[in-house]
Amino acid sequence: MTDIEIANSVTLKPITQIATKLEISPDIIELYGKYKAKLPLNLINSEKIKGKHLILVSAISPTPAGEGKTTVAIGLTEGLNRIGRKTTVVLREPSLGPVFGIKGGATGGGYSQVLPMEDINLHFTGDFNAIEKAHNLLAALIDNNVQNKTNSLGLDPRTVTWKRVMDMNDRSLRHIIVGLGGTSSGIPRETGFDITAASEIMAILCLAENFTDLKERLGNIFIGYTYDKKPIYAYDLKANGAMAALLKDAIKPNLVQTIEGNPAIIHGGPFANIAQGTNSIIATKMGLSLSDYVVTEAGFGFDLGAEKFFDIKCVKAGLNPSAVVLVATIRALKYHGGIKLANLQEENTDALRKGLENLEKHVENMKKFNICPIIALNKFATDTDSEIQIISDKCNELDVPMEIANVWEKGGEGAEPLAKLVAKVAEQCACKFKPMYDWNWSIEKKIETLAKEIYGAAAIDYTSQAKNDLKKISALGLDKLPVCVAKTQKSLSDNPQLLGRPKDFVVTVRQIEIAAGAGFVIPITGDIMRMPGLPDKPAAENIDIDENGHIIGLF
Repeated sequence: MTDIEIANSVTLKPITQIATKLEISPDIIELYGKYKAKLPLNLINSEKIKGKHLILVSAISPTPAGEGKTTVAIGLTEGLNRIGRKTTVVLREPSLGPVFGIKGGATGGGYSQVLPMEDINLHFTGDFNAIEKAHNLLAALIDNNVQNKTNSLGLDPRTVTWKRVMDMNDRSLRHIIVGLGGTSSGIPRETGFDITAASEIMAILCLAENFTDLKERLGNIFIGYTYDKKPIYAYDLKANGAMAALLKDAIKPNLVQTIEGNPAIIHGGPFANIAQGTNSIIATKMGLSLSDYVVTEAGFGFDLGAEKFFDIKCVKAGLNPSAVVLVATIRALKYHGGIKLANLQEENTDALRKGLENLEKHVENMKKFNICPIIALNKFATDTDSEIQIISDKCNELDVPMEIANVWEKGGEGAEPLAKLVAKVAEQCACKFKPMYDWNWSIEKKIETLAKEIYGAAAIDYTSQAKNDLKKISALGLDKLPVCVAKTQKSLSDNPQLLGRPKDFVVTVRQIEIAAGAGFVIPITGDIMRMPGLPDKPAAENIDIDENGHIIGLF
């Protein structure tokens, strides 16, 4: 059966029953129908978080073959509950862009899904819509202030980089001109649209710890300069109060369920290349307040999502993961070994051994953070015994434990061996994670540390614009912020063509953007797409609704 057919075959439990599993009174949750609910922020309890186990699920460098990170995270949650560990999975919300584009949904797959999958993949509880509206409100206020001569801040529109956003893949909106139509229609200027997941508002929502923090961060969004070079922030426009009001409900995490009826908290959805790529601090802390274990994931490979999870989210929130699970597939490793996508189902031990260099580098990176690493081999039907043995032998050589996860086919049952290993490691692990850098270091030293230690670069090159950006960041007093490096997810390097484990390459920093509200700066390497386009055959072509209102074709 397809993912949506499997999902529709499950009899969902009322969300009040799921809340009761977490010892939450049904009276205090905010219902969105029978199977979705918002959770109030006062459920977060810092004392209850102590001693709980946070498990991060990451992956090797992504490939078109897919790694199944979300699917493994959900299956691991089912498996941990099966062996008696009270566990909640905490994930990001899907973006409509990938849902209708090339990737499809982001609620897991097979018998390892969060439900109701069609609701979660589409409008869900309206969080993305609220973020989009808050972002575009600020855009409207910026253009209005430029137009309004009686209440003007003297903002130089040439210095404004704040675009508009929408949650859809639409390449035609990447570069546009606004303000045409005469003097009453605004000041003409070049701008464009990003996808909502790339909005700084999304990053802010996922790093804010409460309403007060949210409003302060929204106010700290850097807008541009006046004609006399004075910096302008969102609070200068008195925008942050209204923006926060639009996010009144979006800041509250969403409670849903897994196929096996276990709790799932889903909240936020920032990109992992342009932003931090993890669910909200609020959702993670809420899960830890309500469960003994929380399983969460970080976008793309360990070098992107996981690094930012540690160096930005964990440092900001004071979190200490008990273990990290690195998801790998034999298909993806063969792709890193040079095999074409069409031939990945064929046994090829030579390509697999070559591709293992990518796994090896990620394991090295895991150990640099002083954390307890685990390998989860996401099993496919085409995997052969000899290929699995090669993976097992490599893990023994690297001194990292490995288990097979057969969660797509068997759900929680297929994750029980992995769950037992994770529980053993988490409960015995005495490690205290160590960030890769100190926020007080210079921006250049922070970038160099990541490029050389995590990516494996030989050197870093800065364009003239990037050098000017460094001076601007220093002048604004923002040089003590962490760095959120934007680079391709397809390679450890900044070149998507360099698969496996590239060496002796140079990372080029083209520019460095300011996300003062989110609380980081963004070194841009390579070409980063913030408004994707649809593929030749978009997933939207397969999605439909029948006469009874049942959605079909989602995957």
